[in-house]
Amino acid sequence: MTTVGSAPEGSRLGAVVPGTDLSQHARLLSRVHDAVLSGQEPPAQPRTVVARSWSRVAAGGLAPDHCGASAVADFSELESRRSRTALRSVLPELRTTLTEVAEDAGFIVVVADADGVLLWREGAKTVKRAADALGFAEGARWSEQSVGTNAIGTALIEDSAVQLFSAEHYAPTHHNWSCTGSPVHDPRTGEILGVVDISGSAASVHPTTVALVRTAVRLAEATLWREHSAQLDRLRSRAAPLFAAGTGPALVVDEFGWVAGASGIAAPDRVAAPSAGKPVIVPGLGMCLPEPLGDGWLLRTGVGGPVIELELSLGASPQVTVRGDANWTRALSPRHAQILRALAAVGSAGVDAAGLSEVLFGDREHVVAVRAEVSRLRKHLGAVLQTQPYRFADGVRVVVT
Repeated sequence: MTTVGSAPEGSRLGAVVPGTDLSQHARLLSRVHDAVLSGQEPPAQPRTVVARSWSRVAAGGLAPDHCGASAVADFSELESRRSRTALRSVLPELRTTLTEVAEDAGFIVVVADADGVLLWREGAKTVKRAADALGFAEGARWSEQSVGTNAIGTALIEDSAVQLFSAEHYAPTHHNWSCTGSPVHDPRTGEILGVVDISGSAASVHPTTVALVRTAVRLAEATLWREHSAQLDRLRSRAAPLFAAGTGPALVVDEFGWVAGASGIAAPDRVAAPSAGKPVIVPGLGMCLPEPLGDGWLLRTGVGGPVIELELSLGASPQVTVRGDANWTRALSPRHAQILRALAAVGSAGVDAAGLSEVLFGDREHVVAVRAEVSRLRKHLGAVLQTQPYRFADGVRVVVT
């Protein structure tokens, strides 16, 4: 059986391809939607990203006819979300690349946070009025759990650009719409900050919209990275007198562990994010207790720092113990114990995300899940774990019991 909207590899993220008869395609999608969600044999298979989303939403108990309304944040909550998000600083970039043409092109531009809450909405007045009737307004939550398959909520879960046309939306009330969303990532942490979305009538869908939104997102992320670089420059200037005074081997890092400057050590790009009172293991320095320095941290230790030993206990209650100048023990989930066991087995050669996926899941298709699990594990263990490839840091002696 064919897949609806099958497209060449280069355009596989799009809901349509050039030359698609939109009216005919919408009618086919409607039949596919009704058949799949009623448990019957569809005339064609939905696109993979759509099928995954429909399955998630249905498994959550949300019925297609009961997901049109979404919770709306009150004014104080909306303003609080706007003030906290790093996306505030990229609004001028988004307005330049998207919003300025939205009125003439007949679409609206929406910026949502990582919870799917709509923070800002601009564009064609007629489309905004239609969106108001749908509840697609500032303060509304457009997660998959709230309103079913949609470009904002689905892009957040898939961590990828998503374009949806007509009855690819889960809720019938959304079938007159097309929408294209792409996640925005924090360049400092890799975490999703939110989604940039273009929405309009189903008839306004276009294959190039995916590329347009992704370009706008890349420009926004570049702006965030420039801000990050400027912050590192300021921190580097603040650290210069300390380095000039000859305090011994040391690093100065920002709150996320990005290295602003180094003295007497080959500096990595990044170490584990420091926090007050929690030792950080830095290859080449050993165990360091972070010292506050403006908006960042100073990491230093004596020459010939401590030997670092990691003991991995894989009994009925898995745990890991790190020993150096300071010792600490943390309980491990079964998945995290499995990851550490795999890294201990591969040794200094390490393993990439696809290889670790094969160990954990039996295939190489769960790369996103692997990256998320390792990221969570590194928040607990810090620079004991290194990336690209995943491995234990040089100088860390691993003992498995």
